[in-house]
Amino acid sequence: MTVAAQKTYRAIHVAPSGDLELTERPLLDPPAGHVRLRVEACGICNTDARPVHPHPETEPGIVPGHEVVGVIDAIGPEVSGGWRAGQRVGVGFLAGHCGYCAACGHGDFVRCQNQVQTGIGVDGGYAEYMTARQNALVAIPDEFTSVEAAPLLCAGLTTYNGILRAAPRPGSTVAIQGIGGLGHLGIQYARKMGMNTVAIARGTAKEQVARELGADHYIDAADPDAAVAALQALGGVDLIVATAASGAASSALIAALATNGKLVIVGASADPITVSTGDLIGRGIQVLGSLTGRPVENEENLAFALREGVRPVIEQTSLSEAPAAFARMQSGQARFRMVLVP
Repeated sequence: MTVAAQKTYRAIHVAPSGDLELTERPLLDPPAGHVRLRVEACGICNTDARPVHPHPETEPGIVPGHEVVGVIDAIGPEVSGGWRAGQRVGVGFLAGHCGYCAACGHGDFVRCQNQVQTGIGVDGGYAEYMTARQNALVAIPDEFTSVEAAPLLCAGLTTYNGILRAAPRPGSTVAIQGIGGLGHLGIQYARKMGMNTVAIARGTAKEQVARELGADHYIDAADPDAAVAALQALGGVDLIVATAASGAASSALIAALATNGKLVIVGASADPITVSTGDLIGRGIQVLGSLTGRPVENEENLAFALREGVRPVIEQTSLSEAPAAFARMQSGQARFRMVLVP
């Protein structure tokens, strides 16, 4: 069936029961300032769980997914910037900034006060097609497959920018806490940036893969005190990037930071981070948060990953298998990123 003849498309939406459900939606032209993508791949991120809950039948179910790679097949009015039909592009967590709020006025497009999130505030990429705002688009290098590129648009950018925000010097000791969808990429980025790279996870099951990904050291965090002692034995850590969603686990590692060390939180959790005034004042410790990044930073991230050989470890599945793939991600069994291919 050609695009011209096609009237509907398949998508996975959140049903009123809270379950992920295959549905069909009308294929509409993109509005002003937007393009329509024919989706080629979409990664499954833990944040996709946010809209997956029961809701009234009168409330339209959202289509999750914010690691989307597709081909532009229709362009709405008032689209600028040289985007063209047939071009392969990506869409990450941020669905496009407004350009006129206080944050945008200061150039902080990530924290735009009117920006919604892909797959949470607007329909995402668990679908054959999706519509995206032009200033959310990321150009995808030809050398990447769509399946490879998709997880780099969120999991990759999040860890890449998390490390850069802390500005470690080459050769610094950088620890990646958690070896999952984000952490397995964080290990690669840290190593390719020239860091003495430490992987931290509970148990020893992931030690071999962590070392294969580039970790110089592996720390078992099952016993927090022993983990801190092992990190201190390395001379302390200049930077810890916390990808695991646990404030308590991240807080426990602050004692392992070297003087003037930094803890960067990229995995959101409900429980707070606890740090003493003595650590902040006496030891110069900094606790920072980092939220994804701008499309231009994503293009820089993709260029770095392409040049240095950073690649996601993927389990690929079909759109119709999205509920099972989503459950596998939530169970922690995915190694390490589930990617849907319509």
